Amino acid sequence: MTISRGLKAVLAAVTGVVVVVIYLPLALVMLNSFNASRSFAWPPHQLTTRWWQAAARSSGARHGLLVSVEVALLATVVALLLGTLAALALQRTHFFGRNAVSLVIILPIALPGIVTGIALNNAFRTMFGWELGFLTIVVAHATFCIVTVFNNVQARLQRLGGNLEQASMDLGAGVLTTFRLVTFPMLRSALLAGALLSFGLSFDEIVVTTFTAGATEQTLPIWIFQNLFRPNQAPVVNVVAAVLVLLSAVPIYLAQRLSGGAGERVAGAR
Repeated sequence: MTISRGLKAVLAAVTGVVVVVIYLPLALVMLNSFNASRSFAWPPHQLTTRWWQAAARSSGARHGLLVSVEVALLATVVALLLGTLAALALQRTHFFGRNAVSLVIILPIALPGIVTGIALNNAFRTMFGWELGFLTIVVAHATFCIVTVFNNVQARLQRLGGNLEQASMDLGAGVLTTFRLVTFPMLRSALLAGALLSFGLSFDEIVVTTFTAGATEQTLPIWIFQNLFRPNQAPVVNVVAAVLVLLSAVPIYLAQRLSGGAGERVAGAR
C-alpha cells in the first residue's frame, strides 16, 4: 500500500507533536536539576551542580534507592521463575480453562494500579495477617512483573513452535535435559528482555507501592512524592527524578533491542 505525500506529512507532524508532549516535560526535569534557582525560575539565569551534590549526600534518597533496587531485583527473580513456568504450561499443554488462566495472569497489569494496591493491601492485612513492609512490596511488584516475563516467553514459544523439543525427546533426552539444552537457549534473550522490563517497571512503581509499603519502608518514588512539595527539597527531588528517568530508560531500551534482535534472528533461521 502506497502512502501519499500529504498523509506522510500529517503522520510526521502528529508523531512530532506526540514526541514533544512526551519528552518535553522530561527535558525540563533534567534542565531544572541544574537550575540554580530554588523556585525554578524560567528561563534559568544560572546553572549549577550543587543540587546533584546535595542529592548524593541525602540519606533519604540513598536509602530509597537501595530499597528500590532490592525490591526490583527480588520481584524480577520471582517474575522470571513464575512467569516462565506459567508460559511453558500454557503454551506446551492443552487443558480446559487455559484461556481463563492466561487472562488471570495478565489481569494485574491491566487493572488500574489503585485497584490492585487496595486489593493487595486488604489481602495482606486481613487474609494473611502480614505487616506491611519490604516483603509485601516485593510480592506486590511481582504480581505485575510476572506479566512481562509471561508475555515475552509465550510470544517466543509461539514463534519457535515445538518441533525442536519434540526432536530432542525423540532422540532420548528427558524433559529437564531438553529444557536445559534446547528450550532455555532459545528463550534466553526473551527472558533477559522480560527481566529488564520487570526491573524497570518495579523500580519506578509508586501507586501499588503506596498501598503495600506501610510506614517502615520507603522506595525512591515514594521518597520523591513525599519531598516534592517541600521548598528546601524541591531541587534535590529534581535531581533524583532525573536520575530515575535515566535508570528507568536503560533497561527499557536494552529490552527493546534484545526483543527486536531476537525476533530477526528467529525469522532468519526459518
